[in-house]
Amino acid sequence: MNYYRLIDLLSDLPVPWHASHPLLDVSVRSIQYDSRRVTEGDVFVAISGGNTDSHDFIPDAVQKGAVAVFGTRSGLMLPVPYIQVEDSREALAYLAAAFYDHPARKMTVIGVTGTDGKTTTANLVYEILNATGRKVGLVSTVNAVIGSEVIDTGFHVTTPEATDVQHYLAEMVTAGMTHVVLETTSHGLAQSRVSGCEYDVAVITNITHEHLDYHGSYEEYRAAKARMFTGLAQTAEKPFGNPRLAVLNRDDISYPYLSSLVSTNQVSYALEGEADLTAMEIKTTSKGVDFVVKEMEQTANVHCNIPGRYNVSNCLAAIAAARGLGVSLQEAASGVSRLRGVPGRMESIDFGQPFTAIVDFAHTPNALKVALETAREMTKRRIIAVFGSAGLRDREKRKMMAEVSTALADITILTAEDPRTESLEAILEEMASAARASGGSEGSTFFRIPDRGEAIRQAVNLAQPGDLVITCGKGHEQSMCFGTVEYPWDDRIALKAALAERLNLTGYQMPWLPTSNS
Repeated sequence: MNYYRLIDLLSDLPVPWHASHPLLDVSVRSIQYDSRRVTEGDVFVAISGGNTDSHDFIPDAVQKGAVAVFGTRSGLMLPVPYIQVEDSREALAYLAAAFYDHPARKMTVIGVTGTDGKTTTANLVYEILNATGRKVGLVSTVNAVIGSEVIDTGFHVTTPEATDVQHYLAEMVTAGMTHVVLETTSHGLAQSRVSGCEYDVAVITNITHEHLDYHGSYEEYRAAKARMFTGLAQTAEKPFGNPRLAVLNRDDISYPYLSSLVSTNQVSYALEGEADLTAMEIKTTSKGVDFVVKEMEQTANVHCNIPGRYNVSNCLAAIAAARGLGVSLQEAASGVSRLRGVPGRMESIDFGQPFTAIVDFAHTPNALKVALETAREMTKRRIIAVFGSAGLRDREKRKMMAEVSTALADITILTAEDPRTESLEAILEEMASAARASGGSEGSTFFRIPDRGEAIRQAVNLAQPGDLVITCGKGHEQSMCFGTVEYPWDDRIALKAALAERLNLTGYQMPWLPTSNS
């Protein structure tokens, strides 16, 4: 295990700091932000925010062996060095980067952000670069991929915490990776989890209605996303060069704002109108989507295995990023087909039933809209949609999602989706009110079934030959939060259990939730 001197880490810290007393030549074993994980030789970084303030746990961290403490409170007198900073999260990120010897400076870093399509686009970039023989790693909301190793990044994780991000990057450097694709959320940017990641290419999918409970307004949400793009100019010089490329979606309302902010190279893509990369001859089927990508006078045929016209936009974003890294248009187009699918993204569950069953992650109004539009392209019969809306999150989207499904699905089943400490009954009433106001009829075109397992079971039992059942909002996630407890839950397992019950198959069991009757 490598140890670093505290004074060396501080000399590499690009933020203002003040030490309580002269620093000793302290050796640091690791950087911790959770006092419960502190052991002898660790540095503890106290963070304010959320439901707790870890400054309150500083005495516990010192007792467990912390050799130094970082925090924002003034006047603390401790038996170990105390370093006061303006922003603990920012300090944590830069300390972690320095502790792991700045791994992002040893790779080309491609960041992918946006409201919808981040995971798919990140995986597309990863597959394209892999196809060209580049040694590439991936960190997404689903997993981290380092060579042949695949690491689950958590149940309800967006961008991992800064220490985990830097650890993954360091592992990639050790494994010989030259490129990394880093899916980056607005929370990760706003909370400085990715400070020190030294982005070389920044990709945006879109910026639509989401996370306004946290950011406060669309403008603040957009500004958080923009940090990845304005940061391109600050990326450290790398021996193999700095593309400093922004990949922007000209179809999205964010384009004028982001384009005006970017001071480095930029390239645009679009399904409609003028852009550097565009799509022609789009053909969608239940097996995927085919189109022709056009860049100036060049064209190439593209096949994406994930259905949906909206995935053409994700493909264009990935191709544009790859082009900025020297991949030919033909190579990039060919690499798209290497992605067989993404867990929980338009993922089909087929037990031989006479109807289509799909699990998707759509949890925003726009994502639900395009998922249901894709479903409509896949069947001429009925669409039965199952979804909810999370507690302690943006309340406005509850109404919007119910309106979208009332307009686009034949049957809507409203159910639990991480109610947390909010009343599930109240959440469902908000959604039901919006469905009624949009012309829905409860008991006919929409239903309220609080237990998600029972809701999925009902959807499957209602399905007739040729229909399409789609469960939205959970996708790849493997837990659901009631109160403050995460209960094991996977929509794919639940859908398989419901299908097995209908088809009289054995070996599948519906997961249990606190709302279950059994």
